[in-house]
Amino acid sequence: MIAAAIVALLITLALTLIRAFMGPTIYDRILAVNSFGTKTVLLIIVGGHALGWFSYVDIALMYALVNFIGTLAVMRFFEQYTPQGEQL
Repeated sequence: MIAAAIVALLITLALTLIRAFMGPTIYDRILAVNSFGTKTVLLIIVGGHALGWFSYVDIALMYALVNFIGTLAVMRFFEQYTPQGEQL
């Protein structure tokens, strides 16, 4: 079951990357990158559980915090700046 969860997470990570590169607006791309970070946290936790290394939960929580703060910073930046040719 854990192997199936890891494969499913890898597939959704690939689909999220496709959305990040093909997103029609900058907000779609930001949301895809944030979703990628969340799925990465899940992958770290599931992988750590599969290997029996439960200290990976701490690493995953730190990564989630960095992902959240990074997303807020990027959203604040694009609140004031609109790239050329992008429709918001």
